[in-house]
Parts: sequence; structure tokens; C-alpha cells
Amino acid sequence: MTSSRQGLLARLGRCLTFLFLSFLVAGRPVLAQDDSPQILRDTETERFLADISAPMAKSAGLAPGALQVVLINDPEINAFVAGGQTIYINSGLILAADNANEVEGVIAHELGHIEGGHIPLSNQGTRPAGRIALLSLLLGVAAIAAGAGSAGMAALGAGTTLAQSKFLAFSRAQEGSADASAVRHLNDAHYSGKGMISFFGKLKQEEYRLTPADYTIDPYAQTHPMTADREQALEADLQKSPWWNATPDPAQQARFLRIRAKLAGYVQDPDVTLKKMPDSDQSVPAHYARAYAWHRAAYPDKADAEADALLRTAPLDPYFNELKGQILLENGHPKESLAPLRVAVQQSGSAPLISALLGQALIATDDPANFAEAEKVLKISVDKDREDPLAWYALGAVYAQRGDTAHAALASAEKYAMDGNEELARSNAERALIGLKQGTPDYLRAEDIAVTARNNMDSRYGRK
Repeated sequence: MTSSRQGLLARLGRCLTFLFLSFLVAGRPVLAQDDSPQILRDTETERFLADISAPMAKSAGLAPGALQVVLINDPEINAFVAGGQTIYINSGLILAADNANEVEGVIAHELGHIEGGHIPLSNQGTRPAGRIALLSLLLGVAAIAAGAGSAGMAALGAGTTLAQSKFLAFSRAQEGSADASAVRHLNDAHYSGKGMISFFGKLKQEEYRLTPADYTIDPYAQTHPMTADREQALEADLQKSPWWNATPDPAQQARFLRIRAKLAGYVQDPDVTLKKMPDSDQSVPAHYARAYAWHRAAYPDKADAEADALLRTAPLDPYFNELKGQILLENGHPKESLAPLRVAVQQSGSAPLISALLGQALIATDDPANFAEAEKVLKISVDKDREDPLAWYALGAVYAQRGDTAHAALASAEKYAMDGNEELARSNAERALIGLKQGTPDYLRAEDIAVTARNNMDSRYGRK
């Protein structure tokens, strides 16, 4: 998971010149600045979510690759859309799901909202006194609030209450429309609807858990219909599908169990994970979960042993090698991490997040002989995925090490633009413009960042 790579920043900083330090390391990473739920990035997880979504996205009329499914570090069972062609799924939903088919049902429903243009209403008012705050560093989305308290609704004036009733009625229609679309998306993808129905059972339990014993939920004060009502309306249509009794894909389920296990090891308290996945469980998911749990609990030898156990089952698995390299790198062994990370890059087809991790490891060796390879893999990373702040940070370190302050400043500007730090994005972009040749793509990119940052700052502070 990318967030844990932030421990590398201190080691990468050793490679920066004084000049680069003066304007690149002035601010700490935004991911560490507040307690808002954060985006979790992981190549294996993103590829799994993209693969199961692709046939349903096609059914919804989206262009290939247009849909993004983004994982949020939030323990609550929820998924939502907030604009564009992006579905946000909470880590709590993945952990609550029993199989890939349940996640497919959730994605099918959220695609219904995207297809129907329901964006603003699909993520409001679903939970009393609840909210989702998303600081989307990687996708450039502003903080998104979801859920408004309903305790004060009785005190509203008649006119406002009437308007609110119309708003909620429209939202209920949206939910019904999204469910109807979901049936079509599941059928077109040849997926069973059983997972969608079984997941409604989990949602009902969550609904009861969040409702005080002395409080009766008013269906007209909910933007989503009661889950029991939706379940009854859906089940008949889903059972008519020729794919209702489709046999689950064993390979797909195995992939799901892997990503769920590594997510559990990453986001849960290590003690919880280790109790759920005792040493007696020698399955691949158990090794995966324990490796992340031991790593987070600062037991590098035990984490490394779990990674070795995974590699014995599949020596060339890119994600097992990525894990092995990450454990070694983040525990002060960058040189030893290079071999498994190189395998991970090769076997993953130079996946950008994994390439960035190799680049950071090469820099962390403090060996100038490794900087040419670091620059190569980091350029591959940012060319394929320009939205990884740590990749830009590491690439900037390479440029700074060889005295190319203009490109170091541009890389820093890219990072701060994604962090939402407009002031540092602007100042670094303007420094880059001084040293870059006018009219080149890099010059134009620095100019774009500087202008955008200035405009955002002027808008924020009411300047004209």
C-alpha cells in the first residue's frame, strides 16, 4: 500500500542538495496532516477492481478505461460516487464482503448512479450525524462531505421541509433507477445477482446498528430507501437472470481473498489481524495478512518470514516480490530490496506504483551508480501515472542530485499541486520556469501549474 511508503521520505531527503531542500522539503506530506479518510493505492487491488468493473462499465456505456474505482481508508461499509466517472469504495466495505460477487453488486449499483447522472444526491443524508471527508491527493478531487445530521429536521420551517421532501423523493427515485440499472449491468457482465442480495443483508445489519433503540427511521427522511424494500424489489428481477446461478470464478475469488487479506493487515490493528489469522492458517491470504500486520507492528523479521512463505508458493509473483522489497526497504535495507523489486517491476509490466517504489529504493541506497536506473524507472512511473506524489518527490531527488534544479523544481511543483498546497506548487513552478527552455513541454507544464495555483489562491482569498 502506497501510504506506508511515506517512511521513505527521510531517507530520500539525504539525497537532496541544500538548494533543493530549501524549497522541496519545506512542507510535510499532506497525507499525514489530518485524520480524514485517505486514498489507499495498491497495484494488485486497483487491477482487481478494474478487471471486475470493466464489463459492467461497458454495459453502462463508458469508454474502456474511463471508470476509476478508488479505495478509501474508512472502516464504514459504504461506496459512493461524487462526480465524473469514479466510484469510491471504503475499505470497510471490502472487509465486510464475503466474496467478489458482493463487490460486483456494489459497483453495479454505483455505476447506475453514474449512468443516470445522479452524482450529487447519491452520497447525502444516508447516515445520521455521519460524514465522509475525502482528501483526494491522487485524483484532484476536493474534500467531499457525505451525510447530514437529521436530528434538527423537525425544527425546519414548512417551506424548507417541503423542499426537503421533494429533494428526498427525487433521491429515492435515483436509488430505484440505480438498482434497475445494476440488474442490467450484472446481466451484461454475466455476473450473478446473488452477491448484491447477500450484501443487502449486511447493509440492513448496519442500518439497525446505527439506529437508536427508541428511534424509528422515517423512510421519507432517508435518501436511500429502506434496504428491505429495495431487496424485495430487486430479488425478483435478479432471479430471472440466466446468470443467477452462475458458478463463481475461482480465480476471481482467489484474487479477492488476497486483496481483502492484505487490506486487513494494512488497516486493522495488528493484534486483531493476528488473532483472526493465526499461525495455524497457512493459506496465502493468511500469510499476506500477517506479513502486513507484523510489518506495521514493527516486527520486520516476522514480516519478512511471511513474505518468504508467500514467495515459496510463487517465486515470480509480482506482488509477493513487491511486498518483500517493501519490507526490506522500509526496515533500512534498501540494497537488499532491489532484487525483489526488480522482479516485481518486470513481472508486473512496469506497473507505475511498483516502478516508483523501485526508484525510491535505488535512491535510498545512497549509491550514485544507482541514480541512472532510478531516473529511468521513475520516468516510466510518472509517464504512466502522473498522480503519485511520492514518485514525483523521488524523481525530483534524482534531478537535484545531479544539479538540475529546474527539473527538480518542476517535479516538486507536480507533487505540491497534487497535495493541494497551492503556494508551494506556485513557487516551485515559477522557479522551474526560470531554468527551463521556453516553449518546451516541461516549460508549458510548469506554466500551467503556476497559473492554476495562482488562480486557486486568488479564488480562495477573494483576490481579483
